[in-house]
Amino acid sequence: MLFNSIEGISCRPITGALYALPRVFIPERAVDEAAKCGMSPDAFYCFQLLEDTGICVVPGSGFGQRPGTYHFRITILPQLDVIEELVARFRVFHMKFLKHWK
Repeated sequence: MLFNSIEGISCRPITGALYALPRVFIPERAVDEAAKCGMSPDAFYCFQLLEDTGICVVPGSGFGQRPGTYHFRITILPQLDVIEELVARFRVFHMKFLKHWK
């Protein structure tokens, strides 16, 4: 899976689903900043992703994730070449996010 090749991201294999729900590591400084903004950490991450890249995902907190874990839901219907390009853009964002908030 393409997401598993990115530091701080893990995703179970997708078999016949329309969505993926990758788990994302969010540094403690970003968790603290999210709290200051009155947001869940995963929502903070998702809004940053949208603002920086135009990639729209849904925070995992709306799907009953375990406390202390963070996820996002993404639609995986596009063709593989489109998904690969999206994941490349996502990778750049995620690495910058980690570097900024570590």
